[in-house]
Amino acid sequence: MRAGSLFDLDHPFFRPLWRRIAVTALVGGWAVLELVTGSPFWAVIFGALAFWCARSFFGPGSAERYRDD
Repeated sequence: MRAGSLFDLDHPFFRPLWRRIAVTALVGGWAVLELVTGSPFWAVIFGALAFWCARSFFGPGSAERYRDD
């Protein structure tokens, strides 16, 4: 296991589009839940993580990284 692989969004697990959408929606939804329940610290953490996922999965250059072979 290489260093940094815990947060490796280029892993083959994320190749199907539905998984990328599901992970991004789940993390974003969790951020909203934390905000609604009165935990702004965790809402910011999960919101930033949702933004990172969305940027990595759907941002510039993602079409080449996640295309099906």
